[in-house]
Amino acid sequence: MGVKALILAAGKGTRMKSKNPKVLFDVAGKPMIEYVLNTAEKISSDKSVVVISPNSHQVKEKLEKFNVEFAVQEKQNGTADAVLAAKNLLSDYSGKILILCGDMPLITPETLKSFINKTSNHVSFISVSAKNPSGYGRVVRGADGSVLKIVEEKDANEYEKKITEINTGVYLVQAKELFNRLESINNNNAQKEFYLTDIVKKGCEVFTAKQENEFIGINDRKSLALASKLLWLKRANTFMDNGISIKDPDTFYCDDSVTMDHDVEIHPNVTLKGQTNIKSGTTILSGCKIVDSVVEENCTIKENTVITQSFVGENSQVGPMAHLRPGTVLQKNNKIGNFVEIKKSEIGENSKASHLTYIGDAIIGKNVNIGCGTITCNYDGVRKHKTVIHDNVFVGSDVQFVAPVEIGEGALIAAGSTITKDVPENSLGISRSDQKNKEGWTLKRKKKNSQKE
Repeated sequence: MGVKALILAAGKGTRMKSKNPKVLFDVAGKPMIEYVLNTAEKISSDKSVVVISPNSHQVKEKLEKFNVEFAVQEKQNGTADAVLAAKNLLSDYSGKILILCGDMPLITPETLKSFINKTSNHVSFISVSAKNPSGYGRVVRGADGSVLKIVEEKDANEYEKKITEINTGVYLVQAKELFNRLESINNNNAQKEFYLTDIVKKGCEVFTAKQENEFIGINDRKSLALASKLLWLKRANTFMDNGISIKDPDTFYCDDSVTMDHDVEIHPNVTLKGQTNIKSGTTILSGCKIVDSVVEENCTIKENTVITQSFVGENSQVGPMAHLRPGTVLQKNNKIGNFVEIKKSEIGENSKASHLTYIGDAIIGKNVNIGCGTITCNYDGVRKHKTVIHDNVFVGSDVQFVAPVEIGEGALIAAGSTITKDVPENSLGISRSDQKNKEGWTLKRKKKNSQKE
């Protein structure tokens, strides 16, 4: 018998205090519902059904890449009503339905597979022992240990509130049996809602999970932060098991799409996002953020550097406090120092810009020295223009290249120059006003000021 996932994602999330759909809030790098769908896809090859609220176009757009179909819960009348919203989509389905919550991103495929394999009843659910059961439905058992019912906290008496075994909200139910039971329930309860928990009766099968943290439901910003922290820590532990040094796992912020080779060293407060790949032997110091970039072997990314959609070649040093913007390519053995910003530029082997420089829309060759305070003036207010600097060029401090301009191989650009024309190879490019010294001028100024007083 097959299994099909039904994901409940129509909740308003009022405690998030936001106009945005709760299930789209970011958890450790991606919307929380994407974790649930990724897990569902590892359980079943069937198309998942996602129950959403009316006007949830944002959710639909975000989930276009998944193999899903949508059911709409027109009114917020409880979890049972949410499941009933999918009845038409599931009317011809004869297998079992795995009901999941769209705000529960930490549950693992391994736990769900064990749940499916170890239960055989028409109606089964997962429970867990909670350190703080407040807010959750309690699992009420009989004297023989069998499940009698689930009681929501607002309907529980004082004895039932002391029970620490809670309902996780995960169910496995034979399709026909599910909708038969749903049709017979009512809303005679404290919240006047139709509870999905009411399908659980004496004789239902329960699977007791071991890890409470897997079933954290995100209902407010505090639980959102906790879920992210747990996922980041889990990723840190996995990386450390694979030969990567992470100095402070509690301040390691990494998306699950990031890859790293062995012998990478990560210092505190580092953020790695998107399709980032860090190669062996590289060290990333504190406060760095790297997004959708490749950092090759044996590089050092120094403190508080930001790298986005860039390539850093092997044996390069970047930072501290450098900014590599999209389209930056460092070939290898490069040195990009403090307060250097590079955008949409290629820097050849063994070239360096050690400090206080902006390089934009440029091609720079091998063995080029870019002096302090150099700027490529690439934008004329309408269009961007390119600066080309060939191999073995020495650029002095405080130089402005007014693009488009090309500097020939082996040229030297004198400090303080504004270069508006091409410089031939092996030439000196210099553009300065003549210096004038007025001897005794400061003494005359002092004398004039004293006379005014």
